[in-house]
Amino acid sequence: MQKARKSGRTRQERERLLAALANPVPAGGVGPRVVMGPDHLSAIDPARYRCSQLAAQLADEWVEYVAATNITGHSKVYDSAIDRFCRYVDERLGDEAARASLTAAGLFDLLVGWELALPEGYAEGSTRPRLMASALRTLIVRRDDHSERLVDADLARLARGPALIGWGETTERDEFTRQEKRSLIRAAWQSARDTRRRLQEGWEMADLGRHPEAGSWTNIHDLLWGLSREVIAPDDIRVNAPAVRQWPSELRDFAAGDARFVPQLARIQLCRALFRQLYPYTRELHAFRVLLMDATGYAAEEVTGFGESNVEFLPKGVRLTLLKSRAGLRRHRAFRDRDASTATSTDESDGQLVVNWPRREVSAVVRQLLDVTARVRAKAPHVTGTLFVSGAIRNSFDPYFGSWDPEARGGSFGEWLDTMGVQVKGDRNVGRMRKSVKVEKAIVTEGRVGAAADDHTEEAFAGHYAQGTTLRILSGRTIATAQQHWFDMALAGVDGPTVVLPDASEGVDQSQLIESGLSADEAEAIMTGQLDMGVSHCKNPYQGPYSPPGELCAVAPLRCLECRNAWILPANLPQLLLFQEHLKRLRARLVPQAFARLWGQSWVNLEAVFADRAPEEIAQARKHIEAGDAVLDLPLAANTEFDA
Repeated sequence: MQKARKSGRTRQERERLLAALANPVPAGGVGPRVVMGPDHLSAIDPARYRCSQLAAQLADEWVEYVAATNITGHSKVYDSAIDRFCRYVDERLGDEAARASLTAAGLFDLLVGWELALPEGYAEGSTRPRLMASALRTLIVRRDDHSERLVDADLARLARGPALIGWGETTERDEFTRQEKRSLIRAAWQSARDTRRRLQEGWEMADLGRHPEAGSWTNIHDLLWGLSREVIAPDDIRVNAPAVRQWPSELRDFAAGDARFVPQLARIQLCRALFRQLYPYTRELHAFRVLLMDATGYAAEEVTGFGESNVEFLPKGVRLTLLKSRAGLRRHRAFRDRDASTATSTDESDGQLVVNWPRREVSAVVRQLLDVTARVRAKAPHVTGTLFVSGAIRNSFDPYFGSWDPEARGGSFGEWLDTMGVQVKGDRNVGRMRKSVKVEKAIVTEGRVGAAADDHTEEAFAGHYAQGTTLRILSGRTIATAQQHWFDMALAGVDGPTVVLPDASEGVDQSQLIESGLSADEAEAIMTGQLDMGVSHCKNPYQGPYSPPGELCAVAPLRCLECRNAWILPANLPQLLLFQEHLKRLRARLVPQAFARLWGQSWVNLEAVFADRAPEEIAQARKHIEAGDAVLDLPLAANTEFDA
């Protein structure tokens, strides 16, 4: 039987909790309500509160809810919510708290006040206040759903309505980088090979030994022989091994392994070292979990939650029954032994093809895991729900065979990383491997959420897996590419000339025109004046937007400032000033609407050209005009304008 938590409870209270666990209090009865968690007892004793009736009502719902949903790991949230709310009611109502009940009016304001005050006791951005508020609302709604249990109507509406506080801020774990993931996979394969080699060598060494009574209690082969044949127990080694000072150096080194030899702990060190030669231990099983997560793309709880009966080897692959406890899903997946580029899995439950894109052969990893844990599973027949089992020696020298504990001291994922020399940035959590695989799947499926979110909802993928750095960068690139596409289209739709600014020292030359996008022939023709159209140069007057292809442009120079074929050089500045005077005369004669429609774009482009010129250049161009060196030839039609 598990022990009750001692924090804040007297010995008499703890005894009452243990008694309540053995004899549960019926709904509406008197006494503490107890829920057994994974490693503790959570309890609510209504007698501790002045609002005992209210506490009993909430506690009854809590016990039934935990039993119905099996959420023992999260039951403490409900425990804390009930405790804090009842203490809040006691403080606010004082002696009147005894009459507080879910059926009585007046609890509405208390629930509102309690919920709004929750964030005050936590750090800014904490998600805990919303969790507790949601937990208490869940219990009230559950009671209101029961046909024989009454809840105040206003209180029920509040509980079913939107929460009064936000969820706070959460930080999503980022996926491993490609380099980190590559190092993890390489280390996992190396660790798996080392484990298989060590176990093989250990049993081969055991075959060379004999009973320690006939041989020696300091001979490694004899001790392994005795443990493997179960003719001696670890405690026999503790009793019969000679004094540590009489141990040969070989035995001392074997007992210490990679650690420091401690004479006071020598016997337990020796027994554990012997056991590790015969059976896998917790820390090295992380390698198989990493490989299975990478190969299947599924979560840690799924790849460690299937037993031997859930494995069916196919001619070219393996079929696994995977259980996801949080979502209550049991799925059958067939993983084929194929190349990485074509690997898929089939959803056996509905016959639909599910893209899983494994990059390793799942069957190979499962076969190795079965082989490594075979002897432990034979000694732990009661463990049927997982292949992740290990053997160990307790401090009492009793052997242990059973399910592994991935968070055990000395056997955590982080300690496995340290042992294998793998460096990762950020949180050292194996769940990041699942996110890494999901990111790769999203990339392979070209961002199609429906394909990447094949084993959960698209909302879960968008809210959790899509928040990693890689997909954020890819999303940013996609957005930038789309923006550039539309920007280019917008620019393609704008007609206007290309303005070439003079070099500060040498002016415009042919090489500058080529660098700006013209061909060598076009640049030479412009520099020699062959393509001069009056106010600008035209790179191809036979492919203009205002005339049929192959015909000479019929609107030059009047529409050159609205044509993408036009190239304006510094030498065109005097003609541009003359054209500006022409437009000013038209602007004075036409109504604004007509001028904007006929010449608005030319006027805007012309103003932009002048804005890039220095005042000295414009003054010099005017001198050329005054000297009679610049002339602008316009067609006769340029002097006739119609308002319509």
